[in-house]
Amino acid sequence: MSITQQYLLDTHRARSLGDAAPPAPGTHDWQVVREWRDERQFRAVLAGRPARRRLRDVLARWRRRPAGAA
Repeated sequence: MSITQQYLLDTHRARSLGDAAPPAPGTHDWQVVREWRDERQFRAVLAGRPARRRLRDVLARWRRRPAGAA
């Protein structure tokens, strides 16, 4: 069963029982990714390691790097 089919089944079931409809697939994906990243940074600080920068910052630094630098 695909995610869409499961969502439609859950929506039908919720409607027939009078419950609130479940969120659509993918609705909270970015929120989960942000929370995971925050948790990872928090655990790094607790372990005494520096918290890593955001991926976007790392990619920007990589682009600014001279061509011959390794």
